[in-house]
Amino acid sequence: MIRIVKVGGRPQSDPKLAGLLASQWDRESAGLVVVHGGGDEVSALQSVLGGSTTFVGGRRVTTEADIGIVRMALSGSANKRLVSALVDSGIDAVGVSGEDAGLIAAAPLDVHTMGFVGRPCRINVALLRHLLNGGYLPVISPVSRDASGSLGSALNVNGDDAAAAIAVALGATELLLVADVAGVMLDGHVIDELTPSGAQAMIADGTASAGMRAKIEAALTAVAGGVARVRISDINAIADADRGTFLSAIGELS
Repeated sequence: MIRIVKVGGRPQSDPKLAGLLASQWDRESAGLVVVHGGGDEVSALQSVLGGSTTFVGGRRVTTEADIGIVRMALSGSANKRLVSALVDSGIDAVGVSGEDAGLIAAAPLDVHTMGFVGRPCRINVALLRHLLNGGYLPVISPVSRDASGSLGSALNVNGDDAAAAIAVALGATELLLVADVAGVMLDGHVIDELTPSGAQAMIADGTASAGMRAKIEAALTAVAGGVARVRISDINAIADADRGTFLSAIGELS
């Protein structure tokens, strides 16, 4: 049983995070993979360096010059800070990026609109299983290799998209997308369950937008790829298996 937990940038600032992940880690069962984002950190570094931030559909437009910034913020600062906190909590955590050993190969998404942004097309499952079988917790930055080779060596991949692709590739039992809200919200309340058609309707009518749209799209990808259980929730859902919005194909299978 393998569980993928993707942690957004804002939840990473919660001092409870490392302890919650540590409570779920069993070195012998090796059933946990952590993927992280860090959008606010990327935006802050862009601002300091005189750049600007633009999003389309919840994904960051990335220029060639931005790739170095994304690497510094995600594969550098955010990744190593989280790894350090996990090691302090007694976990043998290993930080890697999607570039390491071609862990995540991505195809350009829409060069004209998005620039150096990709969508995962291949996961180096052997590397992940090697780490897990050795008793190590992989902590993954979603910066990925350009599988096409047309834009250079790296592409910026949304962390939710990376986590969904990894969940499908590993045949994960659950994908948990940790945000800064308790779940997918409608009229101020958490939606307990979403079917794929219901999720697609929320995207189509604009109810789900920006970052939540990206999360729901990633959840749909995971469900379509065979992941039985996908949740969107906040940091407390790491330890509470009943918390958040659940998305699955149950009820729509004929």
